[in-house]
Amino acid sequence: MPAGQRRGRRAMLTPAELDAFLTGSRTCRVATAGPDGRPHVGPLWFVWDGSALWLYSLTRSRRWADLRRDARVAVVVDDGQEYGELRGAELSGTAVRVGEAPRTGEPCPELHTPERLFAAKYFGLATMPHDGRHAWLRLTPRSVVSWDFRKLSG
Repeated sequence: MPAGQRRGRRAMLTPAELDAFLTGSRTCRVATAGPDGRPHVGPLWFVWDGSALWLYSLTRSRRWADLRRDARVAVVVDDGQEYGELRGAELSGTAVRVGEAPRTGEPCPELHTPERLFAAKYFGLATMPHDGRHAWLRLTPRSVVSWDFRKLSG
């Protein structure tokens, strides 16, 4: 069970709201630490399976190289334009590679659900297309902090 947040409880998402938000959102921002300790942040598509965030990343990317050195990661998913509309979540923990890298479609039972969800969400397909350039990272968050400023208005 991920650590809960101490501050801002009035604005935090309930577990059901967090699940719906992560399931329906399309883009996250992934933060890794470079070899000199400086952060690197980049957008990425993802799926949420109810307990883990699945990231489909290029294996020849700075993100992938950073995570090979230091698997700690923070991911932010957010939404809203005006201050009172802002909502989101930050999930942090350790990224774990799952399946072959790069992914070519070799049988991997652990990837059945994330690949089905990803194919439907981003491609409108029943099965995952593999390009031999991406691979899967699973983040089972140790910590989740969420906010929904819409709850504070009125």
